Amino acid sequence: MRTNPFYDAWLFLIGSTSDHENSGVGGLLTLLFLALIVASIWIARRNWREDPTERTREHLATWFMRVMIGTMWFQGSLWKLPLPVSGGFAGWTKALGEGAAFGFHRWIATNVFVPLLPVINPLVYLTELSMAIAFILGFLVRPMAVVGMLFVTHLWLGLYLNQAEWPWLYVFLIFVQGFFFLNNAGKSLGLDALLARAPFGPFAGAGLIGRLYRKVA
Repeated sequence: MRTNPFYDAWLFLIGSTSDHENSGVGGLLTLLFLALIVASIWIARRNWREDPTERTREHLATWFMRVMIGTMWFQGSLWKLPLPVSGGFAGWTKALGEGAAFGFHRWIATNVFVPLLPVINPLVYLTELSMAIAFILGFLVRPMAVVGMLFVTHLWLGLYLNQAEWPWLYVFLIFVQGFFFLNNAGKSLGLDALLARAPFGPFAGAGLIGRLYRKVA
């Protein structure tokens, strides 16, 4: 069947991709994604109304790019389901044992990652889902951008010898998330901006969560 980016995007939005269907919880995932997008728009609108300094094309563009990268992570997490081990994730993990740039990386993939797939698969899924939520909402963007850069560096080096991959794709993704870190993209119409301006709940005051948040955000 012939397809195109617009049709594929529509299938993703309505939860009709093969990854949604294979996950076993496609309907819930679709509702979660739509809720995140609505929440992101609401947060951006509130920031726009309350903080004149964020009413710029630069902040709006950063918000849009951040949401798109979050969407990428959300969509990329789908084929890690169902847990504890999805067929797709098992196949790509085994591919690291053949395509990694360095011998020690290939050894780790073959002798550590593959035997521990029932543990690693859920951890990878939760990590990607966490990055998706963080980028879409603009929450804890700086630390999650660091996690994202490390994550993609692993993929870049792990699939470097795979002829079906273009290594520069991973380099560019590292750069984008580096931009989020350097420019504190969560402060561009994101939840981090709201919390910086008017902390609430556990993020306010001198409690442990508030102190940790202010150190990393």
